[in-house]
Amino acid sequence: MATHVQVILKQDVDKLGTVGELVRVRSGYARNYLLPRSLAVLATRSNVKQIEHEKRITQAAALKLRKLSEGAAAQIEGMSIEIAMAVGEGDKLYGSVTARDIADALSERSIEVDRKKLQLDEIIKTVGEHQVTVKLGHGVTARFQVVVVPAA
Repeated sequence: MATHVQVILKQDVDKLGTVGELVRVRSGYARNYLLPRSLAVLATRSNVKQIEHEKRITQAAALKLRKLSEGAAAQIEGMSIEIAMAVGEGDKLYGSVTARDIADALSERSIEVDRKKLQLDEIIKTVGEHQVTVKLGHGVTARFQVVVVPAA
């Protein structure tokens, strides 16, 4: 009859669990697969305490980063940024306003945002007001307005 052991996962394992999870597996699976590949460690008292300590540290760091993201969102939310672009007939732009253009305009206001985190509702190819969303991480988003005006 096969015996079971409890292990703490050090990495995500498909169909078994996620990092830091305490799981019960057959001893052969643990001995021959999980332990040699450093996917898990045996669930001793000291290892369980170590994992719980690491979880607390990770949660505290995530909370701190979320508060920083919320502070940045409060600064960005409702802001209006003006970008001047070359315009042709019918208020159509030559080209379009890109995420890089918007990130550069934000950096001129001392707000550093990765251009990959900017989400445009649609491609900006006309003069006028357009809504842009920025994902700041940790579930925090902010919306602001981009006003495209003709270049002088």
